Amino acid sequence: MSTDQILLGVGLTVALAVGSQILAGRLRIPALILLLPAGFTAGALTDTVRPDTLLGPAFPPLVSLSVALILYDAGLGLDLRHLKGATRTVVARLIVLGVLLTAGGVMALGPALYGVPFAVACMIGVILVVSGPTVVAPLLEHVRPSDKVRRVLLWEGSLVDPVGGILGAVVFHSVVSGGFRTGHGFRAADFVAGIALGTAAGVAGAALLWFTLRRLGLGETLGTLAQLATVVAVAAGCDMVYDDTGLIAAVVTGLIVANLPGFDMPARRPFFETLVQLIIGLLFVSISATVTPRSLVPVLLPTLALVAVLVLVVRPLVALLSTAGTELKPPERAFTGWMAPRGIVAASTATTFSASLSAAGLPGADKILPVTFLVIVGTVVLYGLTARPVATGLGVVRPARARPLLVGGDPWVIDLARSLRTAGLDVLMWAGLAHERDRITEAGIELAAGELMAAATDPQARLEGVTAAFLLTGDDDFNALASIVMRDSVDGPVYRIGPPPGGRGGVAPHTAGDTLFGTGLLRHTLVARHGQGARFHVRPASEPPPPGYATLFVVRRDGRLDPVTAALPVTAEQGDTLILLGPASAPGAEPAG
Repeated sequence: MSTDQILLGVGLTVALAVGSQILAGRLRIPALILLLPAGFTAGALTDTVRPDTLLGPAFPPLVSLSVALILYDAGLGLDLRHLKGATRTVVARLIVLGVLLTAGGVMALGPALYGVPFAVACMIGVILVVSGPTVVAPLLEHVRPSDKVRRVLLWEGSLVDPVGGILGAVVFHSVVSGGFRTGHGFRAADFVAGIALGTAAGVAGAALLWFTLRRLGLGETLGTLAQLATVVAVAAGCDMVYDDTGLIAAVVTGLIVANLPGFDMPARRPFFETLVQLIIGLLFVSISATVTPRSLVPVLLPTLALVAVLVLVVRPLVALLSTAGTELKPPERAFTGWMAPRGIVAASTATTFSASLSAAGLPGADKILPVTFLVIVGTVVLYGLTARPVATGLGVVRPARARPLLVGGDPWVIDLARSLRTAGLDVLMWAGLAHERDRITEAGIELAAGELMAAATDPQARLEGVTAAFLLTGDDDFNALASIVMRDSVDGPVYRIGPPPGGRGGVAPHTAGDTLFGTGLLRHTLVARHGQGARFHVRPASEPPPPGYATLFVVRRDGRLDPVTAALPVTAEQGDTLILLGPASAPGAEPAG
C-alpha cells in the first residue's frame, strides 16, 4: 500500500469516527449505533480503512493498549464509597453469574447453531461475557436512570471487561495447546495468575503515578502525559507476559488513584476526555471495517437466535438471581435485566484471537469475529433504541425536575432557596460556616453533608442527583474558582453570582464566564436590596411581572430550571413559573415561605 493510500485510509477512519459521533449527538442517539455500520460499510466498499492492511501486525497490540486507556479512564470514574451494601452484592453477583451463565449458554448453543467445534464455542462464549463502559456509559447517559441502577451497571461494565479479557486469553492458550480437544479443559491456575499479575501491575502503576504526580508535583499538562505513559507502559508490560492482563492493570490503576486518600490527582482535562472519546470511535470503526459481508451471511440467522437467547433469557435470569434479596426495587431489578450490550473488549479480543486460531488451523475459527460483530451490533442497536422507553415504562428514569444546589448561607440565599422550593423544586444547600448551616437547618431546607464541597472539587467525583449548582457565597474568589473546578462534578451547569465592579479579589474580576442575573444584579446589589426589604416572589408566567420586578429564574412546567444570565435572557411560556425579586408585598405574587 502506497503512502498516499495509507494517508487516505487514516484520514477516512478519523473522519468516520468523529463524524459519526457528531451526527449521533445531533440525533440524540448513542454514537455506537452509527459507528459500527459506518466502519462496516467503509470496509466493504474500500480497502483503505482496513486496519489490518494499514497497520499490519501492529494492529492487535495497538487495540489492546487503546482499550487499556479506555478502562483506565473508566477506573477513574469508580468511587469506592458507592460500592457498598446492595450495590456491592449485586455487582459481584452480576459478574460471577453473568460470566458463568453467558459463557455456558453460548458454549451449549454454539456447536448446534454454527456447526463449530466445542473449542470455538468456548472461545465465543468467553468473548461475549464482557460489556464495558464504552457502551454502558453512553447508554446510561442517554437513559438517565436512577443513581442506584446507574452505579450498579457502571461498576459491572467496568469490572467485567478485564475479567472477560483474561478469560479469553486463558481459553485461547488452552485451545492452542489442545486443552479443549484432549480433555485438559480450562486452565484455572492461568486465570488466577493473570488476575494476580494484572492487579500487582495496577498497584505498581498507581505507585508510579503517586510518585510522579505527588512527589514531583507535575501540573495538569505533564500530569496527563504521565498518566498516559504509565498506563501504556504498565499495560504493555503485562501483555508481554500474558495476553490481556494489561486490562486488569489499567482498571486497577485508575481505581486506586481515584480512591486513594490524599492523592493529588490532576483534573481530567478536556484533552484526556477527548482522547478517550476519539479512541473509542477509531476502535469501533477500525474493527468493524475488518468484518466482510461475505463472512456475515452464513452466521446471520443463527446469531439473531443467539442474541434473542442472550437478551430474553440469559440476561434476565442473571439479573433476577443477582438482585434477589437485595434492596433494589422490582422496576430497578427489571431494568438491570434489560441492559447488557457488548462493546469494544469483545471486538478487540475477537479480532486478536480469531486471526491467531484461524492461522493455527482450528476449524470454524473464522466465524468468531463475524459472530461477535453481529452480537455487538444486535445488542447495541436493541438496547440503544429500547432502553429509554423501557426505563420510562418501569419508572426508573430520573425525573426531569431540577434539583439545584445553592452554595452559601447568607439570609438572601436562604430566602431564594425557599422561593425555589415553593415553586416545586427539590432544593439542596451547602454552607461552610457553622452558623450558616444552622440557619439553613432552621429554615427547613435540606442541608448537604459537610464533605460535599470536598467531593465537588474532587476531579473524579460526581454530585449525584444535582442538576445545577449556584455559587452564591460572599467570597467572590471562592465562587469564581469553584465555578471552574466543579464543572466536571455536576450533571449540569455551574453558575456564580457576579462580583461587584472594581472588586479587589485576586481571581473573580479576571475570570471569564457567564454569571447569574446579568450585570444589573451583582452580589452587592442583591445583598443591599434584600437588606432594604426586597423579597423573592413566585408568580405564574401567565401574569407578566409588574414594573420594577426583576426575573431571576423560570421554572418550566416540566420542572426544569432556567436561570436568567447576562448571555441568556429567558423567555417564559404558558404554564411556567417565575421567580422574581421585588417589594416585600405585592398583589398577585406569592412570597417565599
